[in-house]
Amino acid sequence: MTDRREREGERERERERTFKLKKERIATQCVCCGSEILKSSPAVLMPFVAHRTFGWKPAVIDESWGLGTIKDGNAYSICKSLFCNYCGFLFLDIRFSDEELSNLYRDYRGVEYNDLREYYEPGYTKRNENLNAGISYIDDIENFLRPHLSFPITILDWGGDTGKNTPFKRNNECLDIYDISNKDVIKGAKIVSKAVAQSKKYKLIVCSNVLEHAPYPSDLLSDITKTMEKESVLYIEVPLENVVMSNKGDLHLHKKHWHEHINFYSENSLRLLVQNVGLEVVDLKRLQATAGGQSSFLFQVACRLKTN
Repeated sequence: MTDRREREGERERERERTFKLKKERIATQCVCCGSEILKSSPAVLMPFVAHRTFGWKPAVIDESWGLGTIKDGNAYSICKSLFCNYCGFLFLDIRFSDEELSNLYRDYRGVEYNDLREYYEPGYTKRNENLNAGISYIDDIENFLRPHLSFPITILDWGGDTGKNTPFKRNNECLDIYDISNKDVIKGAKIVSKAVAQSKKYKLIVCSNVLEHAPYPSDLLSDITKTMEKESVLYIEVPLENVVMSNKGDLHLHKKHWHEHINFYSENSLRLLVQNVGLEVVDLKRLQATAGGQSSFLFQVACRLKTN
């Protein structure tokens, strides 16, 4: 036990020595690789996100404002699209606080959330019904992970919502879910706090469609490593966004608005992010899948703790 604690402590100290990020309201570093050489372009924060997160509503400027040097028109929340040339990471410059994330994701896709989003984005309610039906590619996830697992397994789904999309949810010894939305979970699953999750070790940790929302994904992954041991597998799934797939270089020039996804990953940025928190990729794949009635691409990544 002492030897294991010493090894874990050394891994943590090594991560701190090699990867330090400033925690900023407006990012001046790449939050995947730490590079400070970034390109930027003006963009807007979508009004639903600005309203729910900060209480910022759009304004209509007209002559009654008396602003002689500002043109009349709609005023939205300004932001920047940042692009890291080194690792190919595209991201929003605003980095949300824990309180702001709570504002945005409280009762995620519940009545209050849906009503406000429908107000700004007519037609969202119908799309949300499709999303609530669950994903159709769980078999693909399980087939990707099965070669890296030894059954029976214990599972932690970090950001797992209700657990309806958790792989192997009917083939495990334990299914714990840690999620800030505080929703009721499926039968057989149990909600746990971060402290409880980090007091245990799991064979499979799932982090699916979470890192694209995280202000500092390295912090989130570092928290997850505390639930892992040598044999554990971490499954990461993030969207392979169309703007990343369809363009080469200067991606910031093609991204003019930001919604809930504040991080757009390239394969290189994902690999560097994982490496910088003391993990190693054991498998990585691109998958075309359907969710919410829409087809899109995503990255599947299986990771383990570095062994040296």
